[in-house]
Amino acid sequence: MIKTGDKVKFLNDVGGGIVTGFIGKNMVNVENEDGFEIPYPISQLINMSDPDLNKSDRGTAPQIEEETEDEEYEEETGEIIEGKDSPDFYFCFVPTDDKNPLAGEIELFLVNDSNFTLLFHYAHFSEDVYETVEYGTVQPNSKKLLESIAENDISDLPEYFFNVIFFRDEDTEKRQPVSKKFKVNPVKFYKEKSFHSNLFFERNAMIFQITENLLNTEINKLTDDDFRKVVKSKEQKTVKKKPERRRDEEIIEVDLHIHELLDNPAGLSNKEILDIQLEKVKNEMQSAIQSRAIRIVFIHGVGQGVLKQEVAKLLKSKYPKYTFQDASFKEYGYGATMVMLRRK
Repeated sequence: MIKTGDKVKFLNDVGGGIVTGFIGKNMVNVENEDGFEIPYPISQLINMSDPDLNKSDRGTAPQIEEETEDEEYEEETGEIIEGKDSPDFYFCFVPTDDKNPLAGEIELFLVNDSNFTLLFHYAHFSEDVYETVEYGTVQPNSKKLLESIAENDISDLPEYFFNVIFFRDEDTEKRQPVSKKFKVNPVKFYKEKSFHSNLFFERNAMIFQITENLLNTEINKLTDDDFRKVVKSKEQKTVKKKPERRRDEEIIEVDLHIHELLDNPAGLSNKEILDIQLEKVKNEMQSAIQSRAIRIVFIHGVGQGVLKQEVAKLLKSKYPKYTFQDASFKEYGYGATMVMLRRK
């Protein structure tokens, strides 16, 4: 066991010095004969102050205790879980002592809660300088220990920075890298309510999301011109089906599912699919208004609700004089929106 003040020698290098302090769990600062402090792994030091060392036979190398397996964090191999198709990545602070988070060390994890493979670069940002701490790969639906901090580190936390690239073997589209910076208020570590039960750890944790809803983020970046250009480009390359719909004196039905609008939607990104669906809404609204239809129903399905929200947003902005509501639950469930165009 090594403690501050011990005289040590380097196991694999010439020289040694006095231990002046600890850097996390596995590193110490060693002051050499010239007065310089050198960070050094504990596992590569020989404690010359240990009385048991002097009892060893001459010519016998001192025994260096290896860390027991339960002290080491075993990296997870990962697995594919049906339905985990959203790129959800989290930055987690996990105290080793649930009851008193600052009594022990706090472990920092990167959690990959998705079916994507994750390549990451993790760094500290302080005084306009990035200092790399860890980089590597996190397998699908697994987590990786990044580092540990103690109570004396809390008052001087850096900003935490991530660069993330994610992919799947079957990907056919380019995915944009994600960059995220976190500035954590030290006060949070002194509040018990900052740490919550969760699905990732048996212990309570403070959790920050690295990726937000990427689809909504990309949609918000698009302008009207972007929508028109993408839709026009796809219409030139793809022959549209005539979606099956019902027309009578009271109602027009329009199915917005992409396989009803295109012969072959393979290779389209989520943004491009949404563009085509919303363009279809505008075209059908214009046609229904001109034909003096009474009602029109857009069948969008349930899913994650993105298409339904975007249809509602479009109707409010482009057609404010017409009211709309959820269509008949008996006929459509929760998956359709009905627009009232005129009274009977």
